Amino acid sequence: MAQRRVQNKEATPYLYVPSLKDSYIFKVVLLGSTAVGKSSLAYRYVKKDFRDSLPTVGCSFFTQVLSLDNTTIKLEIWDTAGQEKYHSVCHLYYRAANAAVLVYDITRKESLEKAKVWLAELEKEFLPDEIIIALVGNKVDLSAEREVTLQEAKDFAQTKNLQYMETSAKSNYQVTELFVSLAHELLKQEQQKEKTFQSTQWKKSHVDLRETSFPQTKCCQAI
Repeated sequence: MAQRRVQNKEATPYLYVPSLKDSYIFKVVLLGSTAVGKSSLAYRYVKKDFRDSLPTVGCSFFTQVLSLDNTTIKLEIWDTAGQEKYHSVCHLYYRAANAAVLVYDITRKESLEKAKVWLAELEKEFLPDEIIIALVGNKVDLSAEREVTLQEAKDFAQTKNLQYMETSAKSNYQVTELFVSLAHELLKQEQQKEKTFQSTQWKKSHVDLRETSFPQTKCCQAI
């Protein structure tokens, strides 16, 4: 889904100035194996509650509105099913996404490998500057059963230029921070695109008359 913005009509057309009337809508898709906690993360962030078992059939949809830098942001969070039988249709859900969250379970190493498969599919679908991708290791409340080390995941995220964070939907550890961080990056990216576009439009609208030459008439020519 493309971002939409309502801008203050009194703002200068070639200069972006954030205001309380500015608003954006960003589509965020959650991808990962079954039972890694995708639904629990979304539910914890939006509903401020935890449910241990939230099986997703196809796709679930959550929305959350927040304010950053005097700008209203609406996150449309698409929670996809992790079961293999739904894998072939998941691309329909992440189409036109602004951000993707690849969730794995730190106690299941194979879930990180599955997240890498999802990443490969996203890389085929989007150019690097078209989507923000975060790798998230969930269930840190079960760190005693950890199979994926923090360093291993961070190193992989760094090689792929991904945001990285560990969370716990159960203990509400860094859940809000995850989505707020994504919102900050999405807003920053969108405002930079706007500035670039406005700068280009400004340059196109101004003609340097000094570069324009006019043919001299006979009366003006030197004798």
